Amino acid sequence: MTTLAPARARQSYRHEAFLWHGREDFVRGLLPFIHDGIDAGEAVMVATVPERGEWLANALGARASRVHFVDLTQLGHNPARIIPAWLEFLEDWSGLGRPARGIGEPIWDGRRPEEGVECQLHESLLNLAVDPEMPFWLVCPYDGEHLDEDVLSEASRSHPMITTVGAYHGSPDYGGQEHARALFAAELPDLAGQLTELEVTRPGLAAALERVTLQAAAGDLGSDKVVSLSDVVRRLSDDRLDRGARQLTVRLWDAPDAVVCDVADSTGTDDLLVGRHPSTRAGQDVIWLANQVCDLVQVRSRQGTTTVRIHLRK
Repeated sequence: MTTLAPARARQSYRHEAFLWHGREDFVRGLLPFIHDGIDAGEAVMVATVPERGEWLANALGARASRVHFVDLTQLGHNPARIIPAWLEFLEDWSGLGRPARGIGEPIWDGRRPEEGVECQLHESLLNLAVDPEMPFWLVCPYDGEHLDEDVLSEASRSHPMITTVGAYHGSPDYGGQEHARALFAAELPDLAGQLTELEVTRPGLAAALERVTLQAAAGDLGSDKVVSLSDVVRRLSDDRLDRGARQLTVRLWDAPDAVVCDVADSTGTDDLLVGRHPSTRAGQDVIWLANQVCDLVQVRSRQGTTTVRIHLRK
């Protein structure tokens, strides 16, 4: 694959989708990319599912020790955690402008639908998260045999370049920043399951949090996750009220496999990377904190309203 990529006069950020079909295709397409990076003295990080990481490690042999392998089923269980990991990798390895390479596979067959949606947002936000002058080459594999066609089509909107073992070309559907903004502004769907809806103001916040806690406990959520949910909802509510919201809408679903809670208000945000900045910059960003304890966090902002949806699996 890498031999087909055009040479560049200087290094800069490259974000490409790699469509593959079967183990041999995966290894054949990505192994030269890794070898070239090692030969050039570049840092290389491979973030994928364990099985495919093992394919590459076995093919690399002793050189596998030169590569930083990450189990993305752990790191990327909540897709919003992936960008901070890439940015911290770059800060550690490319802080002085040293080139680095990465392989990141956030979407794999078997992802829950809501996780897949967040992975698609994640891929579009990667085009904004990394400085275009950063000498970082990121390749995102897509399983052409098992992923749905709409997922593959979305890859062409979030990646400037599309590659296969035998081809390398620009994506005519690439949407750039406007596509990321459209995904960030998309409305979150209503969910199945018992719904509790509360209109919350500052004086009634304590009573609302007590109701959330009781409803979460009644939904067979583990006690540690009940505490996490209550704490995150409290922090989110305090933050939104401190930012000028006069009233919040808190919606809680008892779904079959999770308890899901929305905190919505009438204050918007222009920060598409909210909750995804590295921990060194996050400070007291409550959405960043939510991402550390929740199984999934979805943020949408449109027409002066912001919704933060948190998921905790049963």
